[in-house]
Amino acid sequence: MASGAHAQDAGRADSDGIETPAPAFDRQPAQGPDLQDRAVDPPPAAQPASQQDAEELAFSAEELSYDYEADIVTASGDVRLRRQSDRLRADSVTWNRKTGEVVAEGNIVVVNAEGDRAYGDRIELTDTLKDGVVENMLVVLEAGGRIAAQRGERTDGIITVQNAAYTPCDVVDTEGCPKEPSWKITADRVVYDPDVGRIRYHGARVSVFGIASLPLPAFSHPVGGRSDDGLLAPEISYNRTNGLQLSVPYFVSFAPDRDLTITPTVFSTVAPMLRADYRELNELGSFRITGYGTYSRRSDDLTVPLTPATSTNDFRGYLDILGNFQLDPHWSVSSSVRLSTDRTFLRRYDISRDDRLRNNLRVQRIDRSSYFAVNGWAVQTLRVGELQGLQPIAFPEIDYRHRFDAPLDSKIEARVNTLALTRTDGQDTQRAFASARWDLRRLTSWGQEITLTAYGRGDVYNANDTIATTVESYRGTEGVQARAVGAVALDMRWPLVGPAFGGTQRITPRFQVVAAPEIKNLAVPNEDARAVDLEDSNLFALNRFPGYDRFEDSTRFTWGVEYALYLPGFSIDANIGQSYRLTSRETLFPDGTGLTDRVSDFVGRTVVRYRDFISFTHRFRIDKDNLAFRRNEVDATVGSRATYVQLGYLRLNRDIGPALEDLQDREEARVGARVQVSRFWSISGSVLVDLTDRNEDLLSNSDGFEPVRHRLGFLYEDNCLRLGVTWKRDYQTTGDARRGNSYLLTFAFTNLGG
Repeated sequence: MASGAHAQDAGRADSDGIETPAPAFDRQPAQGPDLQDRAVDPPPAAQPASQQDAEELAFSAEELSYDYEADIVTASGDVRLRRQSDRLRADSVTWNRKTGEVVAEGNIVVVNAEGDRAYGDRIELTDTLKDGVVENMLVVLEAGGRIAAQRGERTDGIITVQNAAYTPCDVVDTEGCPKEPSWKITADRVVYDPDVGRIRYHGARVSVFGIASLPLPAFSHPVGGRSDDGLLAPEISYNRTNGLQLSVPYFVSFAPDRDLTITPTVFSTVAPMLRADYRELNELGSFRITGYGTYSRRSDDLTVPLTPATSTNDFRGYLDILGNFQLDPHWSVSSSVRLSTDRTFLRRYDISRDDRLRNNLRVQRIDRSSYFAVNGWAVQTLRVGELQGLQPIAFPEIDYRHRFDAPLDSKIEARVNTLALTRTDGQDTQRAFASARWDLRRLTSWGQEITLTAYGRGDVYNANDTIATTVESYRGTEGVQARAVGAVALDMRWPLVGPAFGGTQRITPRFQVVAAPEIKNLAVPNEDARAVDLEDSNLFALNRFPGYDRFEDSTRFTWGVEYALYLPGFSIDANIGQSYRLTSRETLFPDGTGLTDRVSDFVGRTVVRYRDFISFTHRFRIDKDNLAFRRNEVDATVGSRATYVQLGYLRLNRDIGPALEDLQDREEARVGARVQVSRFWSISGSVLVDLTDRNEDLLSNSDGFEPVRHRLGFLYEDNCLRLGVTWKRDYQTTGDARRGNSYLLTFAFTNLGG
């Protein structure tokens, strides 16, 4: 594969910082080449040699003898030789100065310039220490992995071994005892070229957990994280719609920063599909292009059963482009393009479950005091019964903001924004506004934090074909309309901090008053402020609508209390609040949002954490009249990173009719869990259940307990092998994306490719 491994060496480090392989405890006679560590300390790295002595052979030993007649030097007792970056260590070394042959014996290790280590019982070398023959050899690659062989030789830096084995996996367990690697390759002959970074095999077999499996007569793969062309791990799965599925990716490396992966996929019941992924990283940024394509039958009407009469054979596909470029320290360009040929392709082939595809192109400039951006947006709907012609194309959106320092250490932010929304079968809207906001923050001698805010804005709108918008409060008035927006606010926080319960406690009362004159809200269209709901995040906002097309007018008072407790390993962070509106005239907020009456509902949030073991978040909105939960949302995680349970529950009980699609009631539950059975084995699963019934959605046919999908998987994963089986089930049918079971087999090696 085009991915690397790390050398698996365990043991101690000598005084020179060189790691010593752990001894083989109670080692049993090995079958074939022995991949275990050798109990030999590598020679330490030398200081950089000067140009004059670069070709000199430096050595040290306990004893030294010289045969003048034969011109043979014999060194014994912890012999260390060094020439440039090549090093050798042995019990004894004989150097024939006439022939240049160096013979080393006993506890031998040779280290080359790349950091690869070769161990052996007897080594015959040239006096350059680069070439030679090794008996009972083990090579530990600095780039990752190890090669063992009965006999090997190195010529011009290329290592060739006979009757060999290779693995990138651990060969010792956590206690340092020998173990069988998760997978290894045995071969009649293996060739490793450090310059190319590839290992080539002849007459090879792959063994998994010591069991011989796949024969590989001739193949090669890169090592050490290098990218190279070749086959990647295949993917096998099965589902009811497409049958048995086999994907075999092929990786093409154009350069270290550019590559292409082509993945043909064949199915047992439908036509094949082709996927292509191109990635590039350049001096300006990066981008990725992913494309799918096939020719198959699709439904033209997703509300009727899929039959030959209601479907057609056609090209189907999906395009996903993502890019981000930094032109200079301030200017950048980004893009996100997602397009599908039809509404069920992504779900049928299990690519994505998004029901809307958002496309964006952005040019922006950011510095310390200003922001400028030009945006374009387009949305493709994949929802059943939703018309594509009603989806807006937002282009251009131009936004400019500038922050100024003002007298009294206050801040002023000026902003200009324009937006044009175009629909092929619906209302068109153009909008422009200019605004200014002034903030003055002060701390009193009693520790109160007081913020004064003044806000003013002028809007101009133009709306066409307003009759096409079915919700009357969203339409606005046909033609050009102008609107003035203004507000002033006083916000006070008073943090009270002190010791409590063995930790630190903080109680923060908060009060806010906002005054705004009556504004011509209904005269302009509502495009971006529809999904409004009172939450703890917007309780103290100057405008509690999410966008700009609606602005909350009248005068209101808002109160709240924040509470925090911090103990060793434990914390609680909570808040609750409510608001009161002075005016009794009809409000802009739809029923069920918590803001319709003069007195709002109660909203709040509670977050509890215990070390890294428990995380609990509860968000709520409680009806002020009957204390019923109108929003009840719980997210909890219990456990460690290896074994945990995730729970999620959401109920939106706004108690309103079905007229506003953005404010429909929903109820769902989510459960996910992972159990680390052993060091390498784990079980994981998740399920999503739709709890919505007719009491919450008049159009729902659900009984209030309708599973949407679930997932269950078994996985083995260590540093060099990933093996797993996953079972998924989808309970909903949409067109040719039918409900049913899917099974996925994952089998991936580290550092193995074609």
